[in-house]
Amino acid sequence: MSHHYSGPDFSFPHGNARLDFTDLYAFPKPGDASKSILILNVHPSAGENPAGPTTTEPFAPEALYELKIDTDGDSVADIAYRVRFSTFEDGVQTAVVRRVDGPQASGTGDGGRMIVDGASVSMGSEARLTEAGDTRFFAGWRSDPFFCDVEGAKNSLQFTGDDFFADKDVCSIVLEVPNSALGAKEVRLWARTLTPSDNGWVQVERGARPAQAVILVEERDAYLGGEPAEDGRFIAPFAHALEHTGGYTPAEAKRVAGTLLPDVLPYDPTRPASFPDNGRTLTDDAFDTFIRILTNGRLTEDKVGPHGDLLLEFPYVGPPHQSRVTKAPHRTTATQSQTSDPMIRRQQT
Repeated sequence: MSHHYSGPDFSFPHGNARLDFTDLYAFPKPGDASKSILILNVHPSAGENPAGPTTTEPFAPEALYELKIDTDGDSVADIAYRVRFSTFEDGVQTAVVRRVDGPQASGTGDGGRMIVDGASVSMGSEARLTEAGDTRFFAGWRSDPFFCDVEGAKNSLQFTGDDFFADKDVCSIVLEVPNSALGAKEVRLWARTLTPSDNGWVQVERGARPAQAVILVEERDAYLGGEPAEDGRFIAPFAHALEHTGGYTPAEAKRVAGTLLPDVLPYDPTRPASFPDNGRTLTDDAFDTFIRILTNGRLTEDKVGPHGDLLLEFPYVGPPHQSRVTKAPHRTTATQSQTSDPMIRRQQT
């Protein structure tokens, strides 16, 4: 698992699959290094506890999906992209994207400058794309690009190369933005999901780096509800877990734990992306990287590799294994240029 099933006992946060953040990716746009691709995946198509398929409704209309960007290295957001979705009716859902800059980006709320309004959410193989100024946007069901031997991980790291995610889907939020929109040469990224309460928005999920929130975290609610700037408080429990799993000395375990926190994804768009040093591509074997750290090099791989259904063009994440279309997509609005390109699904790696 990456960040999938981060609730108690491999369940979903608050029992709601649509709130489950799974993965964050950031890489320069292929063929145009002046732009970046940012992908926030949520809502796995199948659960572990309880086992079985999740709802076909892609995104929770009551929730807020947010991408945070720290431009000055203090692990406090200076830019935020906030995405909300309409009620799912007759198989149709639409998205609104807002951007917030400055001190308000570190706060909690769904306000901000409108970037995209009324973008159609994709339910089937055809990728419904929205262009608004210098931003491209996609949201909808896609093939889950994460690859991992989940059963091997649960079975005391006895890996057999069985990719649990090979036939699974996920809901993707994909942004293409000019590098200048990121505000700095090198930034730190993380994602979070929030739900409303009587006292305002409540953060129920957050993260950037794969696997560690599921495997190393002991204080689950505190971690998922926390902020990267406060992650120093988790170094001791991370170190304790690493001593147990990897046989590290206390001093070395503390040092290694410090490399995993704060839970952010460093990204410099002027350099090639490669996890964990700079961003993350859809083919980076992030779980192998984590396994090497977890076991102190005793194990180096889970014998699973990247998926073959990735796309060469935006939105880059492959078409879903199962179509969830129930009716013809509704008419597009005049505020953005929206396209549904059936050719995209055939441009596979």
